[in-house]
Amino acid sequence: MCGDGRRPADRSEARHHHNFRKFPRAVFFARFPSNRLRSLEPQYHDTKGLMKRLLLVSITLTLTLAHAQEIHSGNDLLRAMHDRYQSSWYKTLTFTQKSTTYKPDGTSTAETWYEAAQLPGKLRIDLGEPAKGNGYLLVDGNVTILQNNKITGARPLVNMLLVLGFDVYTQSPEITGKVVQGEGYDLSKLHEDTWEGHPAYAVGADKGDLKSKQFWVTKDTLLFVRVIEPARGDPAKLDDIRFTDYRPLAGTWVAARVEIHSDDKLVFSEDYTDIQANVKLADGTFDPAQFSTTHWEK
Repeated sequence: MCGDGRRPADRSEARHHHNFRKFPRAVFFARFPSNRLRSLEPQYHDTKGLMKRLLLVSITLTLTLAHAQEIHSGNDLLRAMHDRYQSSWYKTLTFTQKSTTYKPDGTSTAETWYEAAQLPGKLRIDLGEPAKGNGYLLVDGNVTILQNNKITGARPLVNMLLVLGFDVYTQSPEITGKVVQGEGYDLSKLHEDTWEGHPAYAVGADKGDLKSKQFWVTKDTLLFVRVIEPARGDPAKLDDIRFTDYRPLAGTWVAARVEIHSDDKLVFSEDYTDIQANVKLADGTFDPAQFSTTHWEK
């Protein structure tokens, strides 16, 4: 995840193909032809037991459909995302990041960043060799910029990738909704769409509108996959940021790649390795005063 902007040129923020869970096993039984069930009836001595099983399947499917029908707005979706993973999502995360900038002439350059997160709300980014003391600290909606282990700037900044890709699963949906709405996303607008061949929810725009601020979430896994918003370096342009390559991690998920597209071109990517969840982080990891003495990667 990028720090105070979107690409290294302006140090803007950034963030993740996708593993999708299979349908519940109950769906198999619900789709089993009724004539086949009748043909199997002589094999069952406990007809009452069979009926109980079918009733349970019916109830399960009814509740599943009812839950899906409850999502009519962005706030509904944020709550569903939280409720799905609140008890299982990791609280800390560390990884090594290959940050690649793609230039108009077809060439590219790459850097190595080291990142640590404590959820909700905290992200540390060490740019290049940690000992050089260059990086960002994003803490509860503010960013502190450090160069040579010295603070060179601080200002309010909400990293929407941190909020929608991670915080949403670990903090109350009311808090997330307030943050998202405060960043200019219209939570009253929600429509169903398709992303990478799979059903998805899009919040903040009407169907077919790819100009308004919006975020996308897969319908089955309720994982964040896309956000469209004005580029910080040039608000006249739009950044289309995508979470891809979702992988299982600590009982939940992590997107191992982030892509930023601008004018339908890939301009920046992040690839994560050495991904670790629920790592114990030192108390001073997110303290600007201890930036030079606290390195999680050590």
